[in-house]
Amino acid sequence: MKLYRTASVFVLEKNGSFVSLPATDWDALLNLPKLLDYLNSRFESGSKSSFFPDAAILAPIVSQEVWASGVTYLRSKTARMEESKDAGGGDFYDRVYEAERPELFFKATSYRTVGPLENIRIRKDSHWNVPEPELTLFVNNAGLLVGYTIGNDVSSRDIEGENPLYLPQAKSYDKSAALGPCIYFSDELIPLTSTIDITIFRNENPVFTGNTSLTQMKRKLPELVQYLTRECTFPNGVFLMTGTGIVPPDEFTMISGDRVEIAIEHIGKLINTVE
Repeated sequence: MKLYRTASVFVLEKNGSFVSLPATDWDALLNLPKLLDYLNSRFESGSKSSFFPDAAILAPIVSQEVWASGVTYLRSKTARMEESKDAGGGDFYDRVYEAERPELFFKATSYRTVGPLENIRIRKDSHWNVPEPELTLFVNNAGLLVGYTIGNDVSSRDIEGENPLYLPQAKSYDKSAALGPCIYFSDELIPLTSTIDITIFRNENPVFTGNTSLTQMKRKLPELVQYLTRECTFPNGVFLMTGTGIVPPDEFTMISGDRVEIAIEHIGKLINTVE
């Protein structure tokens, strides 16, 4: 079951059919007990259509925070060690990759987060910026993993590489996070065989493509949720990006006008342009 947010209606999608719900309180809806059962009942009793309503899809976030996980894939560990070796921080990433405790950090507020077809940004004081395509979890206010979406953890690699303590500046700024296009709900964990694909277009030509699968993650999804909610409460739930296994080559950086398309199996595709 997929749930989309628009300004006028909320939309359920199942097996290619769509059911519209009145756009009421998004935060309250996401935190209903037995949410999937409720959505299934509304879908079954609703008026079904084969067409999505003519409305712009918004980011699936209203009052939630966005957090992120780091160094959860071997490829990410290797890239982070390389970018920070001159600053003496490379060993930190090797150690956190092997450690019991994962790296978790605050990424964005809702007002710094954009949705499908909206613009992401790159910092004016950075010269090495990349998208990071990530499976993103939705954890409700009871601390339960209930849904999934696509996240783009836009990052300034030169700032983080200069000193690992600059991580917040490399990661958290206006329009540095994108979520969407929907939240995917399932009774079971998303299959680890699910693929993640990214293509970056420049002047309509692909300049970078990459793919991975959740099987490449070292950390387990419930493990990340458990650490995040261990000493933090989230009254309206929280989105948790789970790290990237796709890193463009060191000579690549995004520029204004680039279009980033991220697809995750079972969820859909998130498209954003660099402003």
